[in-house]
Amino acid sequence: MPTAYITHSDFYKHLTPTGHPEQVDRLRVIEDALAKPNFDTLLRISAPVGTMDQVELCHPQEYVLKIKNACPSHGYVNLDGDTHVSVGSFDAAMRAVGGVCSAIDLVMGGEAYNAFCATRPPGHHAETNKSMGFCLFGTVSIGAKYAIRKYGLSRIAIIDFDVHHGNGTQDLVWNDPNIMFVTSQQIPLWPGTGEVSEIGAHNNVINLPLKPYSSGAELMAAYQHSIFPKLAVYKPEILLISAGFDAHINDPLANLNFSTEDFKDITKMLCEFADNHCHGRVVSTLEGGYDLPSLADSVAAHVNVLMEHAK
Repeated sequence: MPTAYITHSDFYKHLTPTGHPEQVDRLRVIEDALAKPNFDTLLRISAPVGTMDQVELCHPQEYVLKIKNACPSHGYVNLDGDTHVSVGSFDAAMRAVGGVCSAIDLVMGGEAYNAFCATRPPGHHAETNKSMGFCLFGTVSIGAKYAIRKYGLSRIAIIDFDVHHGNGTQDLVWNDPNIMFVTSQQIPLWPGTGEVSEIGAHNNVINLPLKPYSSGAELMAAYQHSIFPKLAVYKPEILLISAGFDAHINDPLANLNFSTEDFKDITKMLCEFADNHCHGRVVSTLEGGYDLPSLADSVAAHVNVLMEHAK
């Protein structure tokens, strides 16, 4: 089976002000990287528009309509100091939701072995009733709850290696006994959450704070010694990855020292775990990563490993 690659031109229509780190060019450099011949075997899928039923798995209808109605007919509107919407932002966010749900359908239906969703805006900072940190809807959390509802899954693991804590995902899955959330992040750093003491209502949240200038090797050691044994006991039926690449040493928004090779090795570890414990089922979706050359290289390395594991 192939690796699915899900994206759409609507993601270019979510516009942010000049100089904003979450920019259209993020998607352009990823598209360029994955257009090379070694990625020709990807199963390329256009992300469908997500449904209100899907979004409402995590967000109340009033909040969804608030985001929709905030989008201007031209220019930008600031939802907070970091998060902006333009005329195409709601459609892009809805396709991000549809993209991850489509990826889950492809993997669960046996049409793809695993999948990567190149979508924007990102999602892991969006809380139940609050947009923040460039994020509008909690894409990966919606995907998890969609998999529970549609396929009757009862043990889903979300892995988040973005440099910033996925406070939104944590909020959205905090009370869900069917979802385990494992997240590593630089501490101290915005948004100021992600301490070890934050464990979820059902001991279903594992936070791995990393000190500034930590390397990828330190994260991988923590996974080998602590996380994978716990995940093995949990026996997830699918892994969902919030794939943020802003822990890269070249990224301007934080201070971790990951290399492109580290992202390759982290992905390999996760895929090997999935091969051994959940039939290789992995759905990854883009979160952060703001140094464009490093983002392109890291996504290419990440997707290449997914393809190597596809059977």
